[in-house]
Amino acid sequence: MAARSANVMARVEPIVKEQAELVMEQLGLTASTAINLFYRQIIQDQALPFTPSVKRHHPKALDEMTKEEFDQRMAIGYAQAKNGDGRPVDDVFNDLIREIGNV
Repeated sequence: MAARSANVMARVEPIVKEQAELVMEQLGLTASTAINLFYRQIIQDQALPFTPSVKRHHPKALDEMTKEEFDQRMAIGYAQAKNGDGRPVDDVFNDLIREIGNV
């Protein structure tokens, strides 16, 4: 008799896991369900269910976000702060100044 399930083990960064789980929770999905959906789509399409690409992120202003988007971003920031994933403010500003100079 064939097994009813198989385990998939993957290593992901803790903050990526937390952020993905926040989205999945809003969608009413467990990680197992999401992975099953992902695998089934790969089988159906015989390809990844998305086209890998590099897109520039354009931050939204507060008035462009829904309450859910704002709450999600705040939850992500809180999780990052709890994990000590922050950066010194001087480093952030130096990166911004460097980026503005390269535009």
